[in-house]
Amino acid sequence: MPGRHSDDLSRLRVALTVFFALDGFVFAGWVVRIPAIKHQTGASAGALGLALLGVSAGAVVTMMFTGRLCRRYGSHPMTVVLGVLLSLSVALPPLTHSAVALGAVLLVFGMAYGGINVAFNSAAVDLVAALRRPVMPSFHAAFSLGGMVGAGLGGLVAEHVSPTRHLFGLTVVGLVVTALAGRTLLRHEPPRVPERAEGVPQDGPRRLDGRTRGRVLVFGLIALCTAYGEGAMADWGALHLAQDLHGSPGTAALGYSCFALAMTVGRLTGTTLLERLGRTRTVVVGGATAAVGMLAGSLAPSLWAALIGFAVTGLGLANLFPVAVERAGTLAGPSGVATASTLGYGGMLLGPPAIGFMAEWFSLPTALTSVALLAAVAALIGFVTRHTTTR
Repeated sequence: MPGRHSDDLSRLRVALTVFFALDGFVFAGWVVRIPAIKHQTGASAGALGLALLGVSAGAVVTMMFTGRLCRRYGSHPMTVVLGVLLSLSVALPPLTHSAVALGAVLLVFGMAYGGINVAFNSAAVDLVAALRRPVMPSFHAAFSLGGMVGAGLGGLVAEHVSPTRHLFGLTVVGLVVTALAGRTLLRHEPPRVPERAEGVPQDGPRRLDGRTRGRVLVFGLIALCTAYGEGAMADWGALHLAQDLHGSPGTAALGYSCFALAMTVGRLTGTTLLERLGRTRTVVVGGATAAVGMLAGSLAPSLWAALIGFAVTGLGLANLFPVAVERAGTLAGPSGVATASTLGYGGMLLGPPAIGFMAEWFSLPTALTSVALLAAVAALIGFVTRHTTTR
């Protein structure tokens, strides 16, 4: 029945939105407690940096593996299983008392974090195709909102609640939310689409043959260019405002807040933008907007002009990653999502150290212009491949 089918799709959309928000909430809750965990373990800055690589290593290694598991067992069950693992693993860091032990538990946490990102993005790709509306940005907006709430709540409780109690609280919240939202996913198979989207074979997403792999890699490159900017802004934006533009600590902290808020707003309005402009124009306009915004943010002589530039950058980058992941998943299913996500996550890892090296060689403002350069590259890729990829 059409009405029942529509209700099922609506329930799936709500459930997946909840998982996206939970992912951002849990990850942000962990991030704000890193200073306290550093103090607890007695780790030096270098040792802590190596331990934190456990998150990255676990995520990158697991992403491609999760794509295969989603093909075999389904993206819905994998999302639920990894939601449980993510919720349980976030409680482990406060239980460690050395950098080595911290690195080991963060490897597990990273595996869950990377895996669930592939699983629920794969499920979202199927749902977007069934809905026949470009709603992918709304899921990523939920992730951003969850992160903002998680960071804000973590900041409020940091002085009053121990990391152990705080992160155990995140475990409880995560398990309850996973149980409630997971019931919907487990009750419903991923929706089947009677008519495949243009450019996708009738028998479903292609496996990664040569031609499809190339097209998926194109979208992965767009994701990389976008995530590079996110990683750079998170780690270096505040320092630029404080060091180069002499902002106060509070004002400098506004830099990433402006960027993150603008990105959230951009994603909340992303479906409307995609319906009006289409995917290609959204990528081209978004990349160009981010490039202009970041040039202003990195080279502007005044603090407030830089803050405006950061906000414009967030608006420009907002929908590039969701579009890239959705198109990769439409072409190659969970394997496509895994490939694009891995490249995107690699960009987020590459950004901060690359900015650091360039800042030593030149200056931090000059190094931050690389974000503008890669945003322009994403726009160029979208334009050059407009006839064979995005529509």
